[in-house]
Amino acid sequence: METVTPPTEEALAECVRAAGARGAKLEIRGGGSKAAVGAERDTTILDMRGFRGIVDYDPAELVLTVRAGTPLAEIEAVLAEQRQMLAFEPFDHGPILGAGAGEATIGGIVAAGVSGPRRISAGAARDHLLGFSAVSGRGERFVAGGRVVKNVTGFDLAKLMAGSWGRLAALIQLSLKVLPAPARTIVQAIPASDPEQAARIMASVLGSAAAVAAVAYRPGKDGRVFVRIEGFAPSVEARCSLLGTLFDPIEAASGGEEGGWPEPGQLPPDRPLWRIPIPARRLPRLAGRLDRLGAPWLADWGGGLVWACHEDGAAIRAAAAEAGGHAMLLRAPPALRAVVPAFHPLPAGNAALEARVVHAFDPLGTFGGRRFGGRDAH
Repeated sequence: METVTPPTEEALAECVRAAGARGAKLEIRGGGSKAAVGAERDTTILDMRGFRGIVDYDPAELVLTVRAGTPLAEIEAVLAEQRQMLAFEPFDHGPILGAGAGEATIGGIVAAGVSGPRRISAGAARDHLLGFSAVSGRGERFVAGGRVVKNVTGFDLAKLMAGSWGRLAALIQLSLKVLPAPARTIVQAIPASDPEQAARIMASVLGSAAAVAAVAYRPGKDGRVFVRIEGFAPSVEARCSLLGTLFDPIEAASGGEEGGWPEPGQLPPDRPLWRIPIPARRLPRLAGRLDRLGAPWLADWGGGLVWACHEDGAAIRAAAAEAGGHAMLLRAPPALRAVVPAFHPLPAGNAALEARVVHAFDPLGTFGGRRFGGRDAH
């Protein structure tokens, strides 16, 4: 598999134009932490790690401008020095996809729309992307948004680019909103014997005055709803006390892999991994289907995101659709990835709209290929 690493924006644009002219396909890649997502392919890799480094960081203005190939770990370290953070809580997929830790780049994070447990209180990656520069599949450099929300004019392309998985354009530079890191964080656990009880507890927690940052659920005989409360120490303590009056028993969450916050890395590492966003109220319905399939699972986002392991793609997608959601295949052996598309199939109307959007940015299909099947092949 050939790899090209453009050193400048002009070289990047020329590389894309040349590929389009000869009908070649390019796969945009940063650190490769999510390279195992989608079908195997023999495509030229467009390595974006040449676009690395922090361009501008103004802690007082809570704005960070950074080049797309900058490692996430490097950005988080710089922000931590100023006690600030990326509030949408991005995380590195490498450890759960077999790519190792520390390779995820900020461009890949935004392109994949990666958001962690704080998503329900702080918003998604797209809500924190203020502006960007990129090269489209036409080989044209373009800029959208700005460094502050009030300067954004025209179409809000930031919302479109976040979660596009590199099918529209190669991100070069991003401006992101950052926020102060919490002074104190406490995680508490509430026993929940079954998904229906867990769903009720999570809804009550999110509807309370405790203003929680994140809520998740690990099912099982000793099932627990995990609640994270963040902020200034006196406020955190007061809100923990409030939760204590609403739920009995409530306990401090223990640490360790089995006792800490539910994460996909706690699921069987040798089985296909699915990411299933659903309406939180439908968690009990989906959980029932998954339990009947014998699929290990965890819930995050107050029940709005389920991580599950199972080999039967048709069964998983049917269960997700019945619950009003969709299922993305993140990890699987090559043979399964060859026949089961990573993305959940779209209804005909949505698929036609998506195809028109992709064609507007990449009319020659330069960023298309076999990776996502019909969703990116032209």
